[in-house]
Amino acid sequence: MRTAIWLYLFMFVAFFDLHAQYPILSPFALSLGAAPSFIGLIMGVYSLTHLPGNLIAGYGVDKYGSKIFIVCSLIVAGIILLFQSNVKDPWHLLYIRSISGFVLAFLSPACLSLLARIARDRIQQSKLMAGNGLVHTLASVVSPAAGAVLVAKIGFTTAFSVLGWILIITGFLAIFGVKEKQLLAHQGKQKGSTAILDAHGHHVSTEDLHEGSNDVNIPWLFFLIPMALSCSQGILFFELPLMKSARDSILTSGVFFTLVSLGALLSISFWFLNKISPFLRTIVGSIGLAAVFFGLAIQWPIPLAVSLFLIGMAKGVIYPALAALLASITNSARYGRVFSLLSISYSVGAFIGPMMAGQLRDHISSYFIAFFILMLALSLLPLRTFKSPLITS
Repeated sequence: MRTAIWLYLFMFVAFFDLHAQYPILSPFALSLGAAPSFIGLIMGVYSLTHLPGNLIAGYGVDKYGSKIFIVCSLIVAGIILLFQSNVKDPWHLLYIRSISGFVLAFLSPACLSLLARIARDRIQQSKLMAGNGLVHTLASVVSPAAGAVLVAKIGFTTAFSVLGWILIITGFLAIFGVKEKQLLAHQGKQKGSTAILDAHGHHVSTEDLHEGSNDVNIPWLFFLIPMALSCSQGILFFELPLMKSARDSILTSGVFFTLVSLGALLSISFWFLNKISPFLRTIVGSIGLAAVFFGLAIQWPIPLAVSLFLIGMAKGVIYPALAALLASITNSARYGRVFSLLSISYSVGAFIGPMMAGQLRDHISSYFIAFFILMLALSLLPLRTFKSPLITS
């Protein structure tokens, strides 16, 4: 469990730095003279450059392990933020964000792969993924407001420098905190020696768990779900800082993002959800998220603060469910590749979302775009081709 705690720390810091920039990146780009459409490109290119990094990470983690990618990703990303603190031109900001997207693409597949490997059984695997979601949510609760306060107190330049140094220091801590070789050696001794129960009371062995006896060929259309989820989130994160109330006060923008995170924190705190099929959690959560975006598009009477909280609750259900689902049906030798596919799906969606919102927001509600993409992904999900482990594991 000590390894899991270290991994949670690294992901907390990385997510903290990332989410701290959400309420301040758009105002920072505006201060450099960027147009709203160009801001959408700046936000989207970060996710676009995730793609090559995710592809490399998928095979690299399976071949070389997670530690080297965790350490290098944190340190290099921190150095890039130091350069970002001195940006004076929108195009320079675009270049910096593109490099940052590539570098941080290695972190999530590496951490998720290692978390999946250290689990003793399916239930613990699900709990570890829920713990990852909890860490992600805790970081996103405090970081938007923290980022806004930092900028209000010390300005953009110093704020980016502080965030950069936090990443660099955490990267050096990872050198000593992750004991990957000892962990894998310990697992090798245990393999096949213990009988355990999965989430449904069936007997499986640790060998089954880590060698993937329930290895399932996942339909490619399934990855439209995380892609649509990330796309809708990208649209939301693009729109919120550009609202009139948020542009009048950067602190208001930070509060908006915090409300989303508080909703996710509430959902993740419901530990009993781990006993429900992750497939069903994914579907139900996606439908609920689409419903809230539709409500925002038609300007329903529910206050914005409540809507943002509901969006967060839906995210708190979906994100851990997706990770737990993939971990439960995948051979441990393919964890890196599968989680890189998940990250690629998130990256593509996060690129498409702000880009579409930036180009179409004058013609159609950005929130309706988010609703449409989510429902399209759900309607294209090939349910009949799914094997039973995908639904029941």
